[in-house]
Amino acid sequence: MSPLVHSMRRAVTVGLGAGAVLLGAAGPAAADPPANCTSADLAGVMSGVGFTLSGYLFTHPDVNQFFTSLKDLPMEQKRAQAKAYLDANPQVKADLQNIRQPTQDFRARCDVAVPDVTPGQ
Repeated sequence: MSPLVHSMRRAVTVGLGAGAVLLGAAGPAAADPPANCTSADLAGVMSGVGFTLSGYLFTHPDVNQFFTSLKDLPMEQKRAQAKAYLDANPQVKADLQNIRQPTQDFRARCDVAVPDVTPGQ
């Protein structure tokens, strides 16, 4: 076999191998994420929930004061007191669940963990 034919075969083999590697690597990277499940979508959902929660707390000073009072407690105590407060105040609990609903919807639609934005959690 002449050196030219050998070089051409080698070039074709290397080219095909490189192409296969590139195509194989590009497949998963090029896959589209589920609709409305990008990082930008998550940021939009979280900022909307945060904005709404902030407005709720500013317009419900008693709720704001309660959750603010939890800030220096250990996490287990925060959770226990928040649960007791929400159980004793079902309207506040329902309001906060409604505010958080877009986060829950995102989590279910996109199958990802989303940070909890409930005060005191």
